[in-house]
Amino acid sequence: MKLNLTKPLVIFDLETTGLDLVNDRIIQISFIKVYPDGKEERGDYLVNPEKPIPSEISALTGISDADVANAKTFKQLSSELEAKFKGCDFAGFNSNHFDIPLLAEEFLRSGIDFDFAKCRLIDVQTIFHKMERRNLAAAYKFYCGRKMEEDFAAHRADQDTEATYRVLQGELDRYNPLTAETPDRALPNDMDYLAEFSKTNNYVDFAGRIIWKEMVDAKNETIKDKDGKPLMHEVFNFGKYKGWDVAEVLKRDPGYYSWMLSSDFTNNTKQVLTRIRLREFNKRLS
Repeated sequence: MKLNLTKPLVIFDLETTGLDLVNDRIIQISFIKVYPDGKEERGDYLVNPEKPIPSEISALTGISDADVANAKTFKQLSSELEAKFKGCDFAGFNSNHFDIPLLAEEFLRSGIDFDFAKCRLIDVQTIFHKMERRNLAAAYKFYCGRKMEEDFAAHRADQDTEATYRVLQGELDRYNPLTAETPDRALPNDMDYLAEFSKTNNYVDFAGRIIWKEMVDAKNETIKDKDGKPLMHEVFNFGKYKGWDVAEVLKRDPGYYSWMLSSDFTNNTKQVLTRIRLREFNKRLS
């Protein structure tokens, strides 16, 4: 099914040196940029991580230190990627849990403040798990009718990206509201809906150090807006201030902000904290 887009959608996948958001790096990034008119643009880059690739990662991906020795670093690619990704939404397989957070970290390490909070983030794996609950190979067999190994090489970002794109199209075909057996099996071809459907947590930052929580009054009853929706605020999800309103902590204990910025938190967590601090500062000025 052709995607119903209001702005470009970047379907992407990463191969990395590991799963640590702070210390690991991208070694391959592949994407398909789909435009609202249906045009597709593909990109595939090997990336020099500036650190050795663990042997188990090379065995898994087929990407060795020699393969990336003459490749550009992410910092060298960052301006080009920022230009390609600006104004886009993003989709991937398990992307909201790992690929988006790591990509955000790589941009911030390169000095680029790419604001993913302005993007709709669609996780094809989450959609799959909520609708059928299984992995990419099973999803490909289920939605595309073929074994993934018949069409693609395993554990390469460009191959997984192509498969993910086909799975997303297959999901929208299978759960078309016009043909769905029951309403709970309908999946609208709408990027706002898919991004909301892809959410599995209440994180404000990707690492979950700050989360959204409903605001309550003195009677511990939820405060709602004029439309009856709960009002939300940011609270810390760790340490001595766990459960405390972030803005209130920054006001009462300004040194906590400095401590977090100098500690081993992800750049994205520090970015989110800084935005909250600036927002509250501007409120006091207005």
